[in-house]
Amino acid sequence: MWHLLEPLHALLYYAPEAFDEAAALGFDTAERWPSYFAWRSAPLGAPGPARVASAFYSFSPAMVARYVPEAGEGSAETSADDPAAVPAAVLAARLRAVDRTYRAVLGEDTVKSPELAEAAALARRAAEAAGTAGRTLAAANAALPWPEAPHLVLWQAATILREHRGDGHLAALLVAGLDPVEALVSFAAIGAAPEPVFESRGWSTAEWAAARERLTARGILDADGAVTDEGRALRAEVEQRTDELAAAPWTALGPEDTARLAELLGGPWLSAIGSGLLPAENTLGIGKV
Repeated sequence: MWHLLEPLHALLYYAPEAFDEAAALGFDTAERWPSYFAWRSAPLGAPGPARVASAFYSFSPAMVARYVPEAGEGSAETSADDPAAVPAAVLAARLRAVDRTYRAVLGEDTVKSPELAEAAALARRAAEAAGTAGRTLAAANAALPWPEAPHLVLWQAATILREHRGDGHLAALLVAGLDPVEALVSFAAIGAAPEPVFESRGWSTAEWAAARERLTARGILDADGAVTDEGRALRAEVEQRTDELAAAPWTALGPEDTARLAELLGGPWLSAIGSGLLPAENTLGIGKV
């Protein structure tokens, strides 16, 4: 279900319509990170870089600090008189961006179809069954009011469910004793994506090398930086625990409705993947086993 829903969520970070909305707020759109951090952190309010780095986990705090203002500081033109207005303005623009993106990528007929409305209702049921205790990003998104349009409901449900899973994944990494950069080094080592792809998380060469040394000392990597059997088993344990922690919404929805949602998501998923907007290689390991 995550593989089906994640592309529908992630379109926000790559679609030209989303960059248009970000630019209208005053964000620099020469690269995607200013709007990425704005879109994803807006449900948290104005927490500042330290809290965002904590919630996002795998990004270097130094990188987060470049794109996330200190709490109370302005981050866009809308904040000139009232810094607290920024998150609300970003959240409103985020929904506009999703609306425009879905109409462009999925097509008007799909957006208005009864099948998409059915998918949205099922996804919402799953999202509303997602427990948010100890899950910062899931809780922040779940606290937002539901939009009325079915395609926006679908996106918001996908967002709650992916952040619910992501928050659980961070808990699994903590239990495994993998700090943020070690999590990326070990994930790259099992072939989730080439190491250069992970450079987007902002860690320095020295930080990456130090993490590799720590993992080698633990027996997770060998002297050449390749993953060991122990390391592969640890990563498999992390993924299994992540799946277990993400299971509750789908258990609540039930196998028949979950299967029906998967069937309904097939067309939108193909449209999202076929749009060419999403990167073929990514730090999430989509398409990797």
